[in-house]
Amino acid sequence: MTNNQIIFMKEQELAEAGIIAYTGRVFQAKTADGQTIEVKETEAIHTFLDWKKAGYMVQKGQKAIAKFTIWNYTDKASKAAREAAEQEGKEAPENPHYYMKEACFFSQSQVQPIEA
Repeated sequence: MTNNQIIFMKEQELAEAGIIAYTGRVFQAKTADGQTIEVKETEAIHTFLDWKKAGYMVQKGQKAIAKFTIWNYTDKASKAAREAAEQEGKEAPENPHYYMKEACFFSQSQVQPIEA
């Protein structure tokens, strides 16, 4: 499952629980078995860094509305490989890979545009 899929599913769960709002828009989506369904669009959620990249900042005092694991990329060697290389007195080689990491998410109502 990709990060976009993970986040989409969590957005739907958060909206159903009343934690974030629906936008009022509806779109068509296809299920894995080819059926077309209507899906309600939800308020956007992103990590602190993703909001910053989009030109927004999290308002002071806001707490994350959700914490869940997503895929994270690194080109560093794993901790075990670094420790083994350190014991041998060598530098661990690069090892590009993905791993699961817990991330904090903020909703659109918790951010404001960054003023230039």
